[in-house]
Amino acid sequence: MAIRHKSAIRQHRRSLRRKAINQSNTSLLRTQIRKLREAIEADDRDKARALLAETFSKIDKAVKKKTIPSNTGDRAKSRLSRQVARLNAAAAK
Repeated sequence: MAIRHKSAIRQHRRSLRRKAINQSNTSLLRTQIRKLREAIEADDRDKARALLAETFSKIDKAVKKKTIPSNTGDRAKSRLSRQVARLNAAAAK
C-alpha cells in the first residue's frame, strides 16, 4: 500500500467499508429481482404480485442509499411492474 498520510489511510479504510456495504446492498437487490423474474417466467401470478412489493422496497432502499441511481431504480420498477401486469392480463383472458 503506497498510502502514507494518516488521513489517506483513514479514507482508504472508509472506502473499503463503503465498498463492502454497497456490494452487499447490490447483491440483495439483484437476488430479489432474480426471484421476481423467476416467478414471472413460471407464470406464478400470486407469488409475482407478492414479490413485486418487496422488490420495489429493495429498489427504493438502494436508491436512497445511493447504491444505484434514481433513474435506474425507476426504470427497473417500471419494467418489472409492466411484466407483472402483462402476466395478470394474460391470466384474466
